[in-house]
Amino acid sequence: MEDGSADDYCGLLMAAEKPETFTVLEPTKPPPAKKLRKERSTRGKFPCPTSTTEAMEAEIWKDFPEDLFQPVIARLPVPTFFQFRSVCKKWNSLLHSESFYHHSTRAPQPDPWFYTITHENANSGAMYDPSSKKWYHHPTVSSLPDKAIVLPVASAGGLVCFLDIGHRNFYVCNPLTGSVRELPARSVKVWSRVAVGMTFNRNAYKILWVGCDGEYEVYDSISNSWTRPGSMPASIKLPLSLNFRSQVVSVENTLYFMRSDPEGIVSYDVASGMWSQFEIPAPLHLNDQALAECSGRIMLVGLLTKNAATCVCIWELQRMTMLWKEVDRMPNLWCLEFYGKHVRMTCLGNKKGLLMLSLRSRQMNRLVTYDVASGEWDKVPSCLVPSGGRKKQWIACGTAFQPSPTAVA
Repeated sequence: MEDGSADDYCGLLMAAEKPETFTVLEPTKPPPAKKLRKERSTRGKFPCPTSTTEAMEAEIWKDFPEDLFQPVIARLPVPTFFQFRSVCKKWNSLLHSESFYHHSTRAPQPDPWFYTITHENANSGAMYDPSSKKWYHHPTVSSLPDKAIVLPVASAGGLVCFLDIGHRNFYVCNPLTGSVRELPARSVKVWSRVAVGMTFNRNAYKILWVGCDGEYEVYDSISNSWTRPGSMPASIKLPLSLNFRSQVVSVENTLYFMRSDPEGIVSYDVASGMWSQFEIPAPLHLNDQALAECSGRIMLVGLLTKNAATCVCIWELQRMTMLWKEVDRMPNLWCLEFYGKHVRMTCLGNKKGLLMLSLRSRQMNRLVTYDVASGEWDKVPSCLVPSGGRKKQWIACGTAFQPSPTAVA
């Protein structure tokens, strides 16, 4: 395991245990606040708005127009889809109809979520909604054999690509609807670690895996098969020395991988099948770096460590000079907590420029988000074990994905 990732994956193996149900993981809520005297004195004097928890009157809602039913459903908040599907078979079947797909494409798209695997709950996902700041526990892929461990490695078009911990089998799943597909076996038998990227275009997706020795294949969902379009050009130095702690980022049809020796980025154009290599020196004193993407901009997130001080920094790749330019760093007050500690970082990013960072050491465990557009840092509620434990979890791996009730694996 490269880059000290053996500890992460050994922990995942030891922590594997089959989950049972879907749960909402919420941070501890404070006690209800007292009402002001002014509010208590006006009770009964003015009509109060009807509570959303009251039962709706059947005589009114039974005549709700059928042609408005699906447009309303398509605009429901994402978490309500989990409850909607469990009402009855008829409601669940609506999510797979052509008319619902038509209305969903016209509805405003929700902000991306994060699908993560935590250290002590290895074969069950934890999804984080940045808009509501809530965690949702997601059962593992239903078609997997018992005790199997799959890791989210890429996402596109509302689908998440999983790879088992033995690097043998791929699965594609929609976490919202449970739609799942087990991909056919790869033609190239490479059991070492691979980097995985995914693109989506017009209801079809492609998945690329590449190994350090230059072996690679592309999966096409239309043909449901793996192909090797060509050979890696001689201009790209092998072995690739891929940074497996960094996620693969996609900009339109191009996938970008981080590598070392030489330091830089390797890219693959899924449409043309062309490989490219860019030698980009890393900033000094950098460790635990990872790529991210924001509206077509390629970002670098990493820990700057000098003497006993550690700080999280953000860089942007300058297309003209092909050099990293620092654009922001974590507030100094937050970085003081890292002083004298051996901090490790896991970074996940989404298309709208929101980054989630899992920062941990033996004495500390923090989850934060960073908004590239606004430059705002925010703390994330702790992710707790769904069985009721109070121990905070740290993120072992994950990916950002666009919630979509109509995406089909």
